[in-house]
Amino acid sequence: MSFNTFGHLFRVTTFGESHGPAIGCVVDGCPPGIPLSEADIQPFLDKRRPGHSRFTSQRREPDAVKILSGVFTDPATGTQVTTGTPVGLVIENVDQRSKDYSEITDKYRPGHADYTYDIKYGIRDYRGGGRQSARETATRVAAGAIARKVIPGMRVRAALIQMGSHKIERARWTWEEVERNPFFCPDPEQAKFLEGYLDNVRRRGSSVGAVIEVVADGVPAGLGAPVYGKLDGDLAAALMSINAVKGVEIGAGFGAAALSGEENADEMRMGNDGKLVFLSNQAGGILGGISTGQSIVCRFAVKPTSSILTPRRTVDRYGADTDIVTKGRHDPCVGIRAVPIGEAMVACVLADHYLRHRGQIGEPVPWPFTRPDA
Repeated sequence: MSFNTFGHLFRVTTFGESHGPAIGCVVDGCPPGIPLSEADIQPFLDKRRPGHSRFTSQRREPDAVKILSGVFTDPATGTQVTTGTPVGLVIENVDQRSKDYSEITDKYRPGHADYTYDIKYGIRDYRGGGRQSARETATRVAAGAIARKVIPGMRVRAALIQMGSHKIERARWTWEEVERNPFFCPDPEQAKFLEGYLDNVRRRGSSVGAVIEVVADGVPAGLGAPVYGKLDGDLAAALMSINAVKGVEIGAGFGAAALSGEENADEMRMGNDGKLVFLSNQAGGILGGISTGQSIVCRFAVKPTSSILTPRRTVDRYGADTDIVTKGRHDPCVGIRAVPIGEAMVACVLADHYLRHRGQIGEPVPWPFTRPDA
């Protein structure tokens, strides 16, 4: 299996399986001199790890990260910093229960990649899905923690804005609320409603999907390139690479189709400080594949978890019709833990484009225009 690496200058290669001894990644292209320790990475992994609440998988993984390479303690400051060489990270798996999957050794789980992996490679790891498991995404979150340090002043945040058919009320949006509830929901009233809603879904042995919004602030203008190096194209590809993601939109996204030309165009004026100001952000901070300096806004849709307790029809690898019930510990809404994963993928793409821009043109500036008389 190839294609385990993404990025151009900031490159991330992940490895490991759900029920193997460990998972990990190698981050290549990280600039030298950036302060980095396990303590900088662990908080992001804690947001994604299973068993965090009753609304996620009860697999008990501490997800404790270890840095294996690419750092050195600066004698002048006593601070551990990156050296510019590959940063190796590893996370041990400590709570596998492979026996939970013994009954589906030869059965294809509907909605999973069991059939496609088998038809392509002639072999599949049925224990939690092996490489296809969302367990792999912990390594992306670790890499994303490093990526956040590459662009000075950048902040990447995400929130769950819809679960099933239930959307948040944007007038009640507060980023502080995202950290207060187990759903990463920015609407306090909706977060309270989701507790009972998801409890009911879980008791039925079913699952539900979600929509996540990612916002990156402090991104300089000029990142990305026309035609085949578009920033929004790479963001869409990165978010689509996350397990269970079935749709991505930038800015107004599909909603732009319902807007008029006047509504969709982000008009501009010069501010009192001599800097260009956009009057709206329907484009999601990207025009022509290049960042405008506004907030980058992306959304992605996560399908319902395919592993559910409800019996479903399927076939086995020998061509016989059969039924299947997927046992084990699964998320009733995998979209919850996709919040920090979406943040990480956006951070990695932006770090990569920042380094690509710096390599071709030089250090990007926050805004490209000033008034002649400023």
